[in-house]
Amino acid sequence: MTTTQPAAETLWGHPKGLYVLFFTELWERFSFYGMRALLIFYLTRHFLYSGEQSGLLYGAYLALVFLSPMIGGYLADRWLGQRKAVLFGGLVIASGHITLGLEDALGASAQAVFWIGLSLIVVGTGFLKANISALVGKLYAAHDPRRDSAYTLFYMGINLGGAIGPVICGILGETLGWGYGFGAAAIGMIAGVIVFARGKRHLLGGGEAPDPAALAEPVFGVKREWLIYGLTLPLTLLSWLLLISPKLTGTLLAVGGIAIGLLLVWIALARLEGEERRKLLYALALILIQPVFWGLYEQSGSSLSLFIDHHVNRMVFGHEVPASVFQALPPFFVCLIALPFAALWLRLAKADRMPTPISSFAFGIIMVGGGFVLMTLAQWVPADQKVPLAFIFLLFLCHAIGEMCLSPVGLSAMSRFAPRHMLSFLMGTWFLATAAGNFSAGVIASVIEAMGGGANGGDRAIILDAYLRIGLVAATIGAVVLVINIGAQRLLRPAPR
Repeated sequence: MTTTQPAAETLWGHPKGLYVLFFTELWERFSFYGMRALLIFYLTRHFLYSGEQSGLLYGAYLALVFLSPMIGGYLADRWLGQRKAVLFGGLVIASGHITLGLEDALGASAQAVFWIGLSLIVVGTGFLKANISALVGKLYAAHDPRRDSAYTLFYMGINLGGAIGPVICGILGETLGWGYGFGAAAIGMIAGVIVFARGKRHLLGGGEAPDPAALAEPVFGVKREWLIYGLTLPLTLLSWLLLISPKLTGTLLAVGGIAIGLLLVWIALARLEGEERRKLLYALALILIQPVFWGLYEQSGSSLSLFIDHHVNRMVFGHEVPASVFQALPPFFVCLIALPFAALWLRLAKADRMPTPISSFAFGIIMVGGGFVLMTLAQWVPADQKVPLAFIFLLFLCHAIGEMCLSPVGLSAMSRFAPRHMLSFLMGTWFLATAAGNFSAGVIASVIEAMGGGANGGDRAIILDAYLRIGLVAATIGAVVLVINIGAQRLLRPAPR
């Protein structure tokens, strides 16, 4: 669906369906970020993995979470439709969180149950993540000026859930017991499923199965729809194998990324022409850039969490705050600046002064790198004192500004530039690149822990020096992309925006 809703079906200038998707994604992100806040500590404290091992496992998990939408996006485009995919995905995610709580009740001897729970979350996210983002785009016409604002508001829902989740799940998990944290994450996802199911009518038919007859057609005596749902079992087993084999996951990402990139280039050059070709190639350029950002940003849940746990003064009003709670800071800052950014995008659009997506991406990468550079000023803190929280607040504020310049802009760009018959597939490709960035984040965290970190603290000076190096590299890459974009705009006008 590409038309906007009638006036009677809007709220605060946007279709009511946007708010259904807003709250669905809010609760899904509550569950995801709440569990993620506990993951690195669960691996190091419950299973007693080293910081280096935990970093790789953390990166592999996040990579698979963002890789799985490639499959879910294809199944939705081809048969299921986005609405059914989102609903089914939410149910699978909830079952994964419940399974994690069962593992904690059974004890460390039941590690297989833990990996099954993580694998279910991976598979469920594959059905939900790309498709709910695509549903936002279906509420608006291709050139509707509200589109960028809508994705910014939608992104605010993501980060509101991401801010609340680590606080509730982190406190419950680190103080009452891991199972309480995982259980809270399950409740959050169930709430999201209920919101989505009850708000179906506000989607106005968007995201339904492209061919209901084909979906109901029997295959080997079973309706195709139920056969698709049945894929959950083999996909869960595959995810399990990849989770416990991080190097295999990295190889899969590299090979898959190259193959899909070449496929999309071939589609652009051989199957498309004119404006459609240029838009798809531009989208591919954005996809290629974004892993640099996520490789640094996602240190928040791995090496930065361990750094905060051991080297940062976490006393607030006389109470020591659990380290997992600080993962709420990046999404909290995003929530604070999301509305001003949404208003800024609308004002710039009306004035025809919107920055190109690539220039916005470049600034985002500069900010995430600059945040690490600024944090390394903590080197001046005496070795016998812990790092003040102000440095962590400054780091995460820079990351939040960078995120607002990259992620919602990228989601909007994928929705706007994709040929209509492959919207979810291109969204899935976006998340594939995000997966590559998240896997690289795990590799970076593992290297930092091997150099001077470790689950028991490590050498603060070595860790800060590593952050300085990666921050300078990222800021330099952002500056180079900005310069290249300026030259490209002169050669390729009018460039898509």
